[in-house]
Amino acid sequence: MTSWLAWFLDALHCAVDSAQHTLDAVLAKTRFWQRWATTPLNERQAKLLNRLLDGFDGKLTSSKWASIAKCSPDTALRDISELVALGILRKSAAGGRSTSYELGS
Repeated sequence: MTSWLAWFLDALHCAVDSAQHTLDAVLAKTRFWQRWATTPLNERQAKLLNRLLDGFDGKLTSSKWASIAKCSPDTALRDISELVALGILRKSAAGGRSTSYELGS
């Protein structure tokens, strides 16, 4: 086996791994939306859930929700509370001011 062939096979392996990772993410997002297809969600909730499914950096808090969705903190907390009640989101172990939320399913 030549060094060029070894390099090519390594590059091919990396490309296949990357494609598999992308496909896994797309399928996970599709399964999520199929599961919750009959659940009525408002635009803000759908937007933020898509953001979480696409790989949200950091922890999602109600203040970040309000900032991203361009809504009041009370509206953000109401949106989050509805999703927690449905089981779509769950609270992190920390409470109080450091409460954050993640996908529950």
